[in-house]
Amino acid sequence: MKVGTDELLKDFTPEQVKKLDEIIAKHKGKPGGLIPVLEEAQVALEYLPIGVQKRIAEGLNLPLARVYGVVTFYSFFTMTPRGKHTVRVCLGTACYVRGGKAIAEKIEKEFGVKEGETTPDRMFTYEAIRCLGACGLGPVVVVDDDVHGRVKPGKVKDILSQYK
Repeated sequence: MKVGTDELLKDFTPEQVKKLDEIIAKHKGKPGGLIPVLEEAQVALEYLPIGVQKRIAEGLNLPLARVYGVVTFYSFFTMTPRGKHTVRVCLGTACYVRGGKAIAEKIEKEFGVKEGETTPDRMFTYEAIRCLGACGLGPVVVVDDDVHGRVKPGKVKDILSQYK
């Protein structure tokens, strides 16, 4: 049984689907229109699941494989919902030996997420990164654009509570 595009878009409001269709129409037939459509769609919808990709492919008269290939190639695009805030824990050498691993474990346990996942309430997306270039402040946690240095595992919850 073939699943229709509308069924694949069930997580979005009719207004969001209408906005997606407007974005597609604006770029339809223009050379190089795929990436601008994907960028605008991600801003409007926050992520690009397969149903959105299928709608874009049909609207631009492109193979779904081409749309999927672009979405999975560029790290800017995401196929899963992201949190309101992005939490990055540095696991570079200096941060790691100063307790970065314990901070990462605390976030995973406290919020029930693994690296790359988003909390069920879509408040936080957790990422582990290899170096922020702030080794003297290690261990470092960055929430959005805010750098928190010399973080102790016991302070993680207090830091993240500022971002509700």
